[in-house]
Amino acid sequence: MTVIVAFFMLVFSGIVFNYLYFVYAKAPKEINNSYNSRQKNLEERVIRGKIFASDGTVLAEQAMDGDREVRYYPKHNLFAHAVGFSTHGVMGMERLGNYALLTSNAPVKERLEKEMAGVRNYGDDLYTSFDVHLQEVAGEALGIYRGAIIVMEVKTGRVLAMVSRPDFDPNTVDEMWEEISADEENSPLLNRVTNGLYPPGSTFKIVTLLEYIKEHPEDYENFSFSCDGSFSYEGARISCYHGIKHGKIGLHRAFAKSCNCAFADIGTLLDLKSLAGTTGTLLFNRELPVDYPYAESRFILEEEPGAKELLQVSIGQGKTLITPMHLALITSAIANDGVLMRPMELDRKANYLGNTVEKYEPEAVGKLMSPEEAAVMKQFMTEVVTEDGTGRRLEGLPYTAAGKTGSAEYGTKKGNSHAWFTGFSNVEDPDIVVTVLVEGAGSGGDYAVPMAKRIFDAYYGLR
Repeated sequence: MTVIVAFFMLVFSGIVFNYLYFVYAKAPKEINNSYNSRQKNLEERVIRGKIFASDGTVLAEQAMDGDREVRYYPKHNLFAHAVGFSTHGVMGMERLGNYALLTSNAPVKERLEKEMAGVRNYGDDLYTSFDVHLQEVAGEALGIYRGAIIVMEVKTGRVLAMVSRPDFDPNTVDEMWEEISADEENSPLLNRVTNGLYPPGSTFKIVTLLEYIKEHPEDYENFSFSCDGSFSYEGARISCYHGIKHGKIGLHRAFAKSCNCAFADIGTLLDLKSLAGTTGTLLFNRELPVDYPYAESRFILEEEPGAKELLQVSIGQGKTLITPMHLALITSAIANDGVLMRPMELDRKANYLGNTVEKYEPEAVGKLMSPEEAAVMKQFMTEVVTEDGTGRRLEGLPYTAAGKTGSAEYGTKKGNSHAWFTGFSNVEDPDIVVTVLVEGAGSGGDYAVPMAKRIFDAYYGLR
C-alpha cells in the first residue's frame, strides 16, 4: 500500500512540476509563436499593453483607426527594430514582451468583473531601458547610411539605444508587408545590431592583441616591428590601409595606428589552438546572453591554415564574422574589468495603473578575461584616442574615451570596406559603450568615430 501511495505521489508531483514548467518557462515562448492560435484568443480577452521608453515616452500602444483597432507606434521608424511590431508575427520588444503584454495584472476584482461582463482587461505595460534622446541622436548620426549602432551602460548592461538601417515604419507593416518582406536588396526587416554578420576588420585586433598578451605576459612590451606598408609571409602578402608606412613601432603604437603588417606578423607568432580557445572565451561560435534573436558570430581557422588565411585572420578578415551586438559585449567586458553583463532592454513590468509587477535587475553572466588583462586592454584602447591613433577625434573632450576602429574589407572589389568603431567613455570609471558599423563607408576613423562622438556628446549633455 505504501509503495502504491508513493508511486501516485510521484506521478502527481511530476504532473504538477510539468504544469508549472510549462506555465513559467515554456508558455511565454509558445505564445510568441505566430502560429499559436492561443495568442489570438488572448487578444480577444486582453487589450495589448503599452511599451514605454525609460522616461515614460510611449513607444507602442493600442489605438483606433476609424472602426478598427490597430497598434500605433508614435515614433514611427525610430524604434523600428528595437520595439518591432505585432502583426505578421512579432518582432523586437513586441516579441520579447509578447506574453506580458497579453497578460493582465489589473486588480483581481476588476479583472473578474470584466471577464464576467465580456469586457477586455488591460494587458501589462513594459518600461524599457531605451533612451529616446540617444536613440534620436544615433539615428541622426547614422543618417542615410546603412548600418547599426548599439549603446549600452557598462556596469548594468542596460541597452540605451539600438538603431538599424535601412528601417521601416511599423505603422505601415500591414499595408506594406509584401513589399517590405520581399526587399532582399535593402533587408529593412533585418536588425543589423543583432543579426548583421560582418567581417570585424581591425576591431578584431582586440582579440589578436589579447591573445598575444596572454601568451607573452612578461615581455609583450618588447614587441617591435618595422612597417614599410606591406608584409610578406610564405608567399602571402598583406598591406596596411592605403599602404601607409608606419616605420619602426612597438605594440602600443601598432595598435593605436592599427598597423595591419604588425598584427599580421603577430599572427604568425601565435599558438593557433590557444587563439581558438580565446575566441571561444570571447563567445565566437557560442551562444550569446542576448534576449533578441541574434546571429552567431563565426571564427573559422583551419588546424593548419595557409599563409594567406593566417594573415587575414590576424587582422579580422578571412572567414571571421561578428555582429555589432557581440562586439559591444566584448568591449563592455573590457570596460567592466573583464565581467560581462547581460544586455537588458527591460527595466520593469507594470499593470495598466502603473503598479510594478516585476522589476528587472542587472545580471553578470561571467568573465571574458581577468581584471588584469582588461586593465591592459583598456590602456591600449585609450591610446587609440590619446596617442594620435585612429580614434584621435575623441581626444580633448570634456570626457575621456577609449576604443578601436576598423575598416573591414568585403566582397570581391578591392577597396570596399565597412567602417567600424567600438569603445567606451569615462575611461577611469566607464559609463557607456558605443559600437558603430557603417556599411561600405570606408575608414572607421573617418566615418564611425564621428558618429560615436555625437552619441557620447549627447550622453554627457553636450548636444
